[in-house]
Amino acid sequence: MASWTESQIPDQSGRFAIVTGATSGLGYETARALAAKGAEVILAVRNEEKGANAIQRIRALSPLANVEVELLDLASLKSVESFSDRMIKRGRPIDLLVNNAGVMAVPTRHTTEDGFELQFGTNHLGHFALTGRLLPLIRQGQSPRIVSVSSLVHRWAAIDFSNLQCEKNYRPMRAYGQSKLAVLLFAQELERLSHRHDWGIFSAASHPGFARTGLQTSGPNLGRETGTKERDGYSMIHFLSQDAASGALPSLYAATSPDAKSGAYYGPNGSFELKGTPTIAKKSRRAIDEATASRLWHISVELTGVTYE
Repeated sequence: MASWTESQIPDQSGRFAIVTGATSGLGYETARALAAKGAEVILAVRNEEKGANAIQRIRALSPLANVEVELLDLASLKSVESFSDRMIKRGRPIDLLVNNAGVMAVPTRHTTEDGFELQFGTNHLGHFALTGRLLPLIRQGQSPRIVSVSSLVHRWAAIDFSNLQCEKNYRPMRAYGQSKLAVLLFAQELERLSHRHDWGIFSAASHPGFARTGLQTSGPNLGRETGTKERDGYSMIHFLSQDAASGALPSLYAATSPDAKSGAYYGPNGSFELKGTPTIAKKSRRAIDEATASRLWHISVELTGVTYE
């Protein structure tokens, strides 16, 4: 795994991949790299125009790239169901699902279309519902893999079952941390269930370290006046961070490397895991609590109405 780079991605010809949140940042770089290696890639995005722009940029780099856009809003269970129905109607087995899309540190409490706290509802519940609805197609895939993108912030987070929707004492980063801890717990519980029920699905998680993406401003600026140039200090510490292409490497390693392990968690190998090439990342004590993972799974089924049968 030492100094693993994008050039080491194996040929992806014949593989069908879905990447959520692929118009910019980590999602775009993940989709671009997969398409450059021959995968057929669906960019599952909220904004069709931005999706079309992403495709133009990908094809400018890889003219033969097989990429297309499909609308998906993870903050809407109805949109998740509609997207999944279109995929099921298409009938194409899914070889790779990268649960990448997310929202970060929304300054005041917002909710999804279904009334969930926006970060928990988008980052965790939306992907939980999406993965469950696509499970029949994923199980038909060739050595199918699911990669879920968590965050370093999960280490300081806890799942507060008494305040899961952050209705009491909302704090932006605490809500974000809880959502990303939920993502990591989901990836690991999915791996355990796949092993237990012989689903044949590889499930791993990753984090980008401190990657410079639009995530750091899109969430904090939600609800503020348009045109604000505040970047919450991120522009001042580039020396601690890495670009989005480098931040996508742990996800790409988990998604493509023959040496990647199901159930593992990958991140950068540099100091404090802020930047560098992919390696095994550290999990918090709460992230390896199987009882918490199981409880969260059952609650997620109840909230979304999506089962993994």
